[in-house]
Amino acid sequence: QVQLVESGGGLVQPGGSLRLSCAASGIFFRVDTMGWYRQAPGKQRELVATITSGGSTNYADSVKGRFTISRDSAKNAKKTVYLQMNSLKPEDTAVYYCNLFGLRRDYWGQGTQVTVSS
Repeated sequence: QVQLVESGGGLVQPGGSLRLSCAASGIFFRVDTMGWYRQAPGKQRELVATITSGGSTNYADSVKGRFTISRDSAKNAKKTVYLQMNSLKPEDTAVYYCNLFGLRRDYWGQGTQVTVSS
């Protein structure tokens, strides 16, 4: 059974940094992409960043130059993806969800809250 567990969220002041981690287990198939999405109150879930199995990355325009996605390269049933978030802004406040796409379907974590406030 695939499980995605996020960690690293919390409260941070504007201009601060956080690092999110997502540990995926039960991965006995080829992973196409892993990534991060976020959902703010009253808004739709939106893409933040993704990384392919080949290491290609994609970012939302609103986070380019501030966020960096990375992953481990372990070839086993466990995968980890990270999101380094710098220069955080109040508008980055949201629940951040880890996503894995493989076998033509999405898998989601339970989400971790990120709050940027003074």
